[in-house]
Amino acid sequence: MESRPTWSSRAWPVAWAVLFVLVMGLMSVGNQGSTAQLLLPLVIVGLAVLVAGWAVLRTRRERRAHEDRLAAWAGERAAQAERLRIAGDLHDLVSHGLGLITVRAAVAARLAGPAEQATALADIETVSRETTTELRRMLTVLRSPDAAPLRPAESLADLPGIVAAARGAGLDASLELPALDDVSPGVQLTACAVVREALSNTARHAGPARVRVAVERDGAAVVVTVRDDGPADGWEPRPGAGHGLAGLRERVTALGGTLAAGPDGGAGFVVVASLPERPAP
Repeated sequence: MESRPTWSSRAWPVAWAVLFVLVMGLMSVGNQGSTAQLLLPLVIVGLAVLVAGWAVLRTRRERRAHEDRLAAWAGERAAQAERLRIAGDLHDLVSHGLGLITVRAAVAARLAGPAEQATALADIETVSRETTTELRRMLTVLRSPDAAPLRPAESLADLPGIVAAARGAGLDASLELPALDDVSPGVQLTACAVVREALSNTARHAGPARVRVAVERDGAAVVVTVRDDGPADGWEPRPGAGHGLAGLRERVTALGGTLAAGPDGGAGFVVVASLPERPAP
């Protein structure tokens, strides 16, 4: 992307140079009283007024042109930021959807009864359809030159649904979410992203394992903890591209928070995000 447009008018430097020449000419006019010498100062003043008027009009045109370029630059920058946001959403969507499908397919393979297998396959079909539909919607937005349509931002009220979806895909997931008042929309949205990414990682690396999600307030921050008990018996990890936690850390850091992810002192894995309500000065 091009750098921010800059503007510097050349009209006034030219005008000041012309005015200087006119003033010097006015000062050099004698005072003998001839008609030409009496009219020359009036001519010089008139030229000075014309030059000043030209400079004002030229400056206004240049400023309008600069504002148009600046608006176009800002629009392009906003469009690029929106497409980067959608790219991040695409990663979250694909990672989460495929993680749930992987776990549910692995669970289905271990089920003995045809009824249980049919239920698992129906769940896989539902998640696949939802993921495909959302992918098509986002790809349509990426191809469109128009602004991306806005959709309601996720909030803490969406967390039970996110955990329930993971539970339906085979994870033994639980949620601890006390009533939290006055949580900013940005913190709520990021908390949902943390839970979604952490559950997706658990699905890929630990399979149908037990995982506990807790959201609580700690002073001026909201702390999100996602802890699993380690891989299920016989589960082979399906690692992703490795960009999920990195992107999540950037998102948390942008709010002035911190993200820690690593082994939980044993076979388990824990992700802890501290999201301050107000960024540190």
